[in-house]
Amino acid sequence: MRGWKFTKWTPGNTNKNRFEELLEIFRQLLMYTAGNVSEALSWMTELDRQYHFTDEEYGMADFIDDLLEKGLIKTDNNQSGPVFDLSAKMEIHLRRTALEDIFDDLAKTGRGNHQTNFSGKGDEDTSDLRDYEFGDPLEKIALNESLKNAVARTGFENIQLRHEDLKVKETYYQTRASTVLMIDISHSMILYGEDRITPARKVAMALSEWITTRYPKDTLDVIVFGNDAWKIEVADLPYLQVGPYHTNTVAGLELAMDILRKKKNPNKQIMMITDGKPTCIKQGRNYYKNSFGLDKKILTRTLALAHRCKKLNIPITTFMIATDPWLVNFVDQFTKANGGKAFYSSLDQLGEFIFKNYKNK
Repeated sequence: MRGWKFTKWTPGNTNKNRFEELLEIFRQLLMYTAGNVSEALSWMTELDRQYHFTDEEYGMADFIDDLLEKGLIKTDNNQSGPVFDLSAKMEIHLRRTALEDIFDDLAKTGRGNHQTNFSGKGDEDTSDLRDYEFGDPLEKIALNESLKNAVARTGFENIQLRHEDLKVKETYYQTRASTVLMIDISHSMILYGEDRITPARKVAMALSEWITTRYPKDTLDVIVFGNDAWKIEVADLPYLQVGPYHTNTVAGLELAMDILRKKKNPNKQIMMITDGKPTCIKQGRNYYKNSFGLDKKILTRTLALAHRCKKLNIPITTFMIATDPWLVNFVDQFTKANGGKAFYSSLDQLGEFIFKNYKNK
């Protein structure tokens, strides 16, 4: 009997081969181990002993061989033996899969700009037409409508296309933006047994991949802040770890402002992922720290910078991954001083909030 067999819904059937199934587990473990290949493989081996991911036909050694053959990991030899590291190909793979995991309900279409509510000389066509103006690109001319105008004026026998017949497809005026993403790597991001740095790391990876593919004309700089603040490369995101640091939000904002000051784009913004209040500022070569409550000296410096960003027309969007009432009170003060936005989100909603705010920039 001829017909269709829907194997996708056959119990126990999967479209993924054994390598792809193990790769998905491996990728998730890499997120938790901050890109430590050896540790992730060690975890997989232990999980395999308990849950039997592999069998005699395809074991962990086969999986590692495939990772090496496909160029997803690389080896460096030292005195104690081979050491596994991520390859550049795997770093890209992690960013792309992070994007799919977080923004899986979105399709990457177009070449990417921030749409405004204004029409003009832009990149994205609308359904509206307007008269041709000198300087309009020829590829924007609506040929069918222009010919219809010429036929209506002269008839079919002697068509003569004139300037007044030409119609142009209206486009949205689109802008470019420069973004600095600030990531809190203070000790509180793993305090009390709650892992907050892994979703923050994953969101940063997804956002970087989104901007570079959907908004290629934009710029993205990533900085981390603890006792101090420093810039990192997008390629460093899989390896991001928390340190024994306090939260020097002032240092992060100062560095972000310095980066944006050098950008030519008129549209600038700061996105900050954090889970706590500022607890540290630098005074000369020394650090002033206070982890208890909201220190007035630290708070005043932080709010002053938020207000300064407002004067420079740099909105700050704060993603607070904690909901303690006194922390909410601080973020409220900070947001009012800047005139920006704040989201109080659980860890699984963090990525969605970042995307929605960035797209509507």
